[in-house]
Amino acid sequence: MYRAAAALIAAILLPGVSTAADLPLPKGAVVLKVTGEIENTNNGREADFDMAALEAMAGREARMATPWTEGKTAFSGPFLRSVLASVGARGKTIRLVALNDYSAEIPVGDATDLDTILATRKDGKPMSVRDKGPLFLIYPFDQSFELYNEKYFSRSVWQIKELVILP
Repeated sequence: MYRAAAALIAAILLPGVSTAADLPLPKGAVVLKVTGEIENTNNGREADFDMAALEAMAGREARMATPWTEGKTAFSGPFLRSVLASVGARGKTIRLVALNDYSAEIPVGDATDLDTILATRKDGKPMSVRDKGPLFLIYPFDQSFELYNEKYFSRSVWQIKELVILP
């Protein structure tokens, strides 16, 4: 009880000190906003990320065929589950919102049960908006041929700007 009171007093008297639930502020341009059912924020009730913060998270690089590329292409970026963990996501559904406001909803299980990545790079290079960037949800088509179908193609949103965590 005394520790909680001391922490509260420190937070009031020392506004520059952040709590464990606070995320660092982005140093570069914000490329992803996460809102909704989240515990950890850095901008009011949302969590903002620059490319460096996303690329520092646990993730993977995978070479695979997709319906949007010719031959096998290498995609890399953080696991979607890493992004969700960093914000303390508590929902059951994720709405992915693209730059043109197109959106799709996916179950959180697609992040927790599959090695889905929020791709930041294609063949080692940052993806431009023209090339489906800056962020593209890529399913692990290289790990399971069963994912190579319209159900998962329709969930593979590109030009992502925001994740909304829904109850």
